[in-house]
Amino acid sequence: MDDQNKNLLIATALSFAVILGWFVLFPPPDPALDPDADLPPTAESSDPTVATTPEAAPADRSEATQTAPTEAADAPRVQIETDRLVGSVSLAGGRIDDLSLKDYRVSVEESADVVHLLNPVGSENPYYALFGWAPGGGLTIDDVPSVATEWMVERGDTLTANSPITLRWDSPNGVTFRRTIAVDEDYMFTVTQSVENAGDDTMTIAPYGLIARHGEPASLKNFFILHEGVVAMADGTLAEIDYGDMTDFAVDASEGARAEVTQVEDSGWIGFTDHYWMTTMIPGNGTPFRQVAKYNETSNIYQTEAVQPTVSIGPGETREVTTQLFAGAKEWETIRDYQGDGVDRFIDSIDWGWFFFLTKPIFWLLHHLNVLIGNMGWAIIGLTLIIKAVLFPLAYKSYVSMAKMKELQPEMQKIKERAGDDRQKLQQEMMEMYKKEKVNPASGCLPILLQIPIFFSLYKVIFVTLELRHAPWLGPFQDLSAPDPTSIMNVFGLLPWAAPEPGSILALVFIGILPLLLGISMWLQQKLNPAPTDATQAMIFAWMPWVFMFMLGSFASGLVVYWIANNTITFTQQYLIMRTQGYKPDVFGNIKSGIKRDTKSDEK
Repeated sequence: MDDQNKNLLIATALSFAVILGWFVLFPPPDPALDPDADLPPTAESSDPTVATTPEAAPADRSEATQTAPTEAADAPRVQIETDRLVGSVSLAGGRIDDLSLKDYRVSVEESADVVHLLNPVGSENPYYALFGWAPGGGLTIDDVPSVATEWMVERGDTLTANSPITLRWDSPNGVTFRRTIAVDEDYMFTVTQSVENAGDDTMTIAPYGLIARHGEPASLKNFFILHEGVVAMADGTLAEIDYGDMTDFAVDASEGARAEVTQVEDSGWIGFTDHYWMTTMIPGNGTPFRQVAKYNETSNIYQTEAVQPTVSIGPGETREVTTQLFAGAKEWETIRDYQGDGVDRFIDSIDWGWFFFLTKPIFWLLHHLNVLIGNMGWAIIGLTLIIKAVLFPLAYKSYVSMAKMKELQPEMQKIKERAGDDRQKLQQEMMEMYKKEKVNPASGCLPILLQIPIFFSLYKVIFVTLELRHAPWLGPFQDLSAPDPTSIMNVFGLLPWAAPEPGSILALVFIGILPLLLGISMWLQQKLNPAPTDATQAMIFAWMPWVFMFMLGSFASGLVVYWIANNTITFTQQYLIMRTQGYKPDVFGNIKSGIKRDTKSDEK
C-alpha cells in the first residue's frame, strides 16, 4: 500500500471513528410529542407550593414555611400585554405565574399554540416567580406579605411596556408594602419592592426573589450536549447544575432542604434554563446577595433564590430594593443587549459548551449571514464557504502534496523493489525522497483533523441556539434544527402517504433526500483518486460514504446541509488544485473501474 493511500485511509478512519463515537455517546434526542412546550411534570400538579422563605438575619436562623393556596390559578389577576408577551400577575402572593411568548409556537404549523413559559399553582405545570421580604428580628410571617397574601392593585389595570402596575399590602402592625412591576418591550421585568414603616418599632427584614418549578419539566431532553436546569453567574464564575444534581445536594440546615448556597459579592444572577427558554433572577450590580439552588424532596419543587442583605427600617423610614427578572426566549441579540445594559456575562446563559472559543464566533458569523441573506439554510452554506476559505491555505498545501505524491508513485515503486524485505532501508530511502522533493506525506490528514472540532461546534450551535429553531430553508425543510422530514418511502413527498415518524427505525432506514445527497457527495469525493489496490481497503472505502449517510441521517437538517456543502466545496477545490499541479483526476474512469470491480466480485 503506497503512503498516499495509507494516509488517506488513516485520516478517513480517524474521522469515521470520532463521528461514530460522537454518535454513540451523544445520539440525537428522541422526539417528544411537544418538544418545545412545557408539558405536565411527573409529580402531582395538585400538590400545594411549599416555598421556603430565605433566612433573614444571622440571629434568626429558623425557617418559615409558607403554603400557597392551591386555587392560585383562580385568584384575582392583573393582565400582562406587550408586543411579545401575554399573561397575568396573580394577586395571590403578587407572583408572576402566567406568561406566554407570542413570537414562538410549539410547532411549525401556523395554527399551533404559542409557547407557555410560566404557569400558576393549580395548573398542570406550576412554574413561577415570587418576590418578598423574609422576617427577622422577632418578626413573624404574619408581619410581612407571604406567598399566600392577597395584594390590592394601587395603580394600573394592565401591565404593558409603557405602563407599570403597583400592588399594595398593609400589615396589621402599620407597615405598608408596595410592589411596582414594570416590563420592557422584550422579556425583562423590573420589580421594585418598598417598605414604609409607619409603626412604632424598628423592623429587620431581607428582600428576596425566587423562581420555583414543580418537578422536572416533561419536555426535558436529557441530552448530553445540552444543559437544562439551574444556570447561575457569581462574580464572573458560571455554574450549570442539572436537575439530577440538585436531588443529590446535601441537606442545608439553614435552608431546610437540599441546597447549594453561593455568596455573590458584586454581580450575578440565577435561574432555570430550558432548551430555548429561560427565567433568571437578577439583583442590581454592586449588590451582594446569596445565590441558592434548592430542591425540596417533600413537595418535589426545584427552586432558585436571590437573597439580598438584611435591612433595618426604623419608624417613619422607607426602604426599597429593585430586582430584575428575565423570563423569555434565549435570543442571542436580546441577551447580548441586556449584557450591554449591565447584566454581567449574560450571554453565557446560552450553553456554548467546551468549544465556546469556536461556537461563539461561528454563531456570530452565522447570525450576521442570516441577517444579510434572510435565510438560515443559505446562511449555513455561506458559512461553509467562509470556513473553507479560511482553511484554504492549509488545504492547498495538502492537495499539492497529494498531487506530488501521485507523481512520485513510479519512484516509490522502484524504491520498494530495491529495498525488498528490508523495512529499514525502505523507510530511509522514502524519507530521503520526501525531503528531496519537499513532500509531507502526513499533510493530507490535517484538513480533516481541523474540521472535526468545527463540525462538533457547528452541531452545538445548530442544536442549542434558538435562532435555528423552526428556521426555514426551502421546500419541505422548514425547521433546520430538526431531521430531514423527507423520505425515500414516499419518494420525497411525491406519493400520498406520510414519511416515517422521526426517530423510528423506519425513519433511520428510509432516509431523506439530504442524507442521500450527503452520501453521494462523499462518494464522489472518493472518486478523485483510484481505489486502493488492496481488496480490504477498497471495501472499506466503498462502504464508508453510505455508512456516514445513515449515521448522519437523523441529525439536524442544518448540520447535514453544512456537510453536503463542505463535501461539494472540498471536491471542487481538490479537483482544481490537482489540475494545476499537472495531475488530472479521472473521476468517471474511477467510477467505471469501481463498478467493474464490484461486478467481478459478484460473479466470483
